Amino acid sequence: MKENNLSRFTTKELVEELSRREGIEKTIAEPYKDVDVKVNGPAIILVVID
Repeated sequence: MKENNLSRFTTKELVEELSRREGIEKTIAEPYKDVDVKVNGPAIILVVID
């Protein structure tokens, strides 16, 4: 089985690709704005600051 090397992609590219996938909900917090995110699991929460 061929292994994909995702390390060659930037974080920005990975996040853009993931945000287009089914089952992904994207919430953007603008600079200096607080955002509350509420989920009903199972879920994985990634906070990407890049």
